[in-house]
Amino acid sequence: MKLPLDIDSVKGFLDPEEGKALHDHCLASANLGPALEIGSYCGKSTVYLGTACKTKALTLFAVDHHRGSEEHQLGEEYHDPELFDSDAGLMDSFKEFRGVMQRAGLEDFVVPIVAPSHVASRDWQTPLGLVFIDGGHSMEAALTDYQCWAKHIATGGILAIHDIFPDPEKGGASALYHLEKSH
Repeated sequence: MKLPLDIDSVKGFLDPEEGKALHDHCLASANLGPALEIGSYCGKSTVYLGTACKTKALTLFAVDHHRGSEEHQLGEEYHDPELFDSDAGLMDSFKEFRGVMQRAGLEDFVVPIVAPSHVASRDWQTPLGLVFIDGGHSMEAALTDYQCWAKHIATGGILAIHDIFPDPEKGGASALYHLEKSH
């Protein structure tokens, strides 16, 4: 797998092994439909997924309100002052995300959906080959993402979830599920 840019130049928290796994699973599920990620932040996971989609001439829908998760807010542990919009008084990662997509040459394969996950899912009709959940990290936010999007995964598709851990100090893990649906 060759990425279109230096992945270390992209802000984010995705481990390269996890990124490669996302890329490979996206390729494997490509025959089932487009991919969708919840929680793009500045685009690190989007580069891995978008590169796989570009290889297969598919679309990656990147859903994010770009206002950051709980831990990105002003005064919180992972707040990045470079992403803070002082005029709005809010965190805003969308400009950074767009720049990464442009530098990576993925603008024709990644469709940003700038909205909360539950709003973007409201009228969704397209079956998805892969869904990657990495949005808000509260239990409520993660369950909402799951409830909104798992039902849109095609039979045999893949659900990948990032940041599966009760205590961030003990490290993280990702989960991967192949969905088998009965008709």
